[in-house]
Amino acid sequence: MRTNRTVARWALLGPGLLLCAAGVGAQVYKWTDAKGVVSFSDQPPPANARKVERKSLEPTSARAELPYALAEAAKMHPVVLYTTASCEACDQGRALLRQRGIPFAEKTVQSNDDQQKLKDAGSDGQLPLLLVGTSRRIGFEAGAWNAALTDAAYPLLRRLPANWQHPAAISAAPPRNVVPDAPAAPAAPANRPKPPPDAPPGFQF
Repeated sequence: MRTNRTVARWALLGPGLLLCAAGVGAQVYKWTDAKGVVSFSDQPPPANARKVERKSLEPTSARAELPYALAEAAKMHPVVLYTTASCEACDQGRALLRQRGIPFAEKTVQSNDDQQKLKDAGSDGQLPLLLVGTSRRIGFEAGAWNAALTDAAYPLLRRLPANWQHPAAISAAPPRNVVPDAPAAPAAPANRPKPPPDAPPGFQF
């Protein structure tokens, strides 16, 4: 009975210990002793422990959560950057956003469909295009871009988590799923001539 109670106690404590360790980034050990008792600890198990398991737990919330002020700005005034390949001004604009620590979505313009999306966003075809909420900046000018970000309450200094990774750029007009054409309906059979009426009595062909 003692063994069962001990296992149950550790089963309850184990998940809590895992959560605590995950919050700070640590290693958690799980092992079974000679009496069959399962234990969890952030300390290495004794030498006679059996079925030792070790897990490295890294904090996950830090990767997903933004500081409050930055999260509010991103929620109220999301930043979208339209770029294209071999565009020095686009590279400069992207570098400014990353240096200031602005979370943003990047959309690339290559195809005719991308060009249409760019025009729909408010550009006459010039790149880069910066959208900060409803504010729009066509072409790169550091002062104008910084002013738009400041007006949208984005922090002046970088506040992104150290392990933040910007999402990969995507096409402004992602390829649409091609729906196969429905099979053609079978052709209607040709009208056949009606058979002649029965010949009257006494009529010979």
